[in-house]
Amino acid sequence: MRQSFFCRVMHIAALFVASTLTIVQAQDFPAKSIAIIVPHSAGGTSDILARTIAAEASKTLKQQIVVENKGGANGTIAAKQVVAAPPDGYTLLLATASTHGINPTLYTNLPYDAVKDFKPITLLATVPNVLVVGRSLKDKVNNLQELLAYIKSQGDKANMSSSGAGTPGHLAGEMMKSATKVQFTHVPYKGGNPAQADLVGGQVDFMFTTIPGAIGLIKAGTLKPLAVTSPQRSPALPDVPTMAEQGLPGFQALSWHGILAPANTPDATVAILNKAFTQALHSPEVKERLAKEGAAAADLNTEAFRAFIAKEVANWSQAVKSSGATAN
Repeated sequence: MRQSFFCRVMHIAALFVASTLTIVQAQDFPAKSIAIIVPHSAGGTSDILARTIAAEASKTLKQQIVVENKGGANGTIAAKQVVAAPPDGYTLLLATASTHGINPTLYTNLPYDAVKDFKPITLLATVPNVLVVGRSLKDKVNNLQELLAYIKSQGDKANMSSSGAGTPGHLAGEMMKSATKVQFTHVPYKGGNPAQADLVGGQVDFMFTTIPGAIGLIKAGTLKPLAVTSPQRSPALPDVPTMAEQGLPGFQALSWHGILAPANTPDATVAILNKAFTQALHSPEVKERLAKEGAAAADLNTEAFRAFIAKEVANWSQAVKSSGATAN
């Protein structure tokens, strides 16, 4: 009995010490630089947003926030790295619609659980996609219904480019196909730039792409925007109606970016990070940058962001299944 009592006392003492250490560590947080792992290469929308937010949030945290680009496998490489990192708040993931909306259905053996393996910090921004046409159609169609009429007239010969199978742009097209019963051929490319280049050149008919990725060509008149995929019109393209306004109620296909930490990161640390990133989102510099990128700030607390991720997985699931796309 004495031995049993002693073991219980030691167990309680160990729990007390561990709890105390966690509290102390959280109180000292951050004591060194923080890394945000971005699942895409430098120069893209994700990278630009991460660096803009990092520069501003570091002022509040009084520590440098380093952005590390770790592209590949539709974001799974970056996400896996963060899952394996110590849950101390010093290694964070810039999560996206791909890593935490599409991948759970797209990958048959995803090396992480999009909900259980992460602790949400905050949703940073949502970025609408825009439906655009290039040289072959920009003088022929002026809105979504005219594009759909053209596609129907072509049988299955009309084609849509995308930055790759299973990407938000590809799946937005699958959503449109399912909602309208039109048929067209999907032409996947290895990235957004070559997909847009062939659209500009007239080799393909249309595509869904992010507003930041297309807005330069739209302003130059090289691409014509027909619709945005957000519930409301985008301030970056205020004259372009939504898909819902043009006969597809409830249509939504958003790209988004948020900050996640490994699952067991202390709540106190999460609260500190949430406050820093939320303050950064409301700074004039970040607001201006988001507006230029066609993004909308969307700070959410931990539980609201967790619910958002679960909803995104469900939202993209049907599109992934309809497309027939899979990855290993």
